[in-house]
Amino acid sequence: MTRYLLLQLAVMAGVTYLIRMLPLVIFRKKIENAFIKSFLYYIPYAVLATMTFPAIFSATGGGIWSALAGLLVALLLAFFEKGLVTVALCACGAVFITEWIMQLL
Repeated sequence: MTRYLLLQLAVMAGVTYLIRMLPLVIFRKKIENAFIKSFLYYIPYAVLATMTFPAIFSATGGGIWSALAGLLVALLLAFFEKGLVTVALCACGAVFITEWIMQLL
């Protein structure tokens, strides 16, 4: 499991680095096109989300319900622009509470 996590981190770091580095190497003059600028700006976030989202549903021991509870809490707090630590702790808390309730049932 630790090797898989380290591999994921290495791939995410490599992908985000390459996407930000390649335009500097390929294009010598300043990029004027607004579409290309926005594309290059948002690609790292899209790649990270694509690699992280499937792991959300396989990381919890309580199945899909606890994963959904954590995801919804994280999305809600992120929407209201809360800090990363707050979002992560509250999402973990939601998963913990959901799994605890499911064990009681």
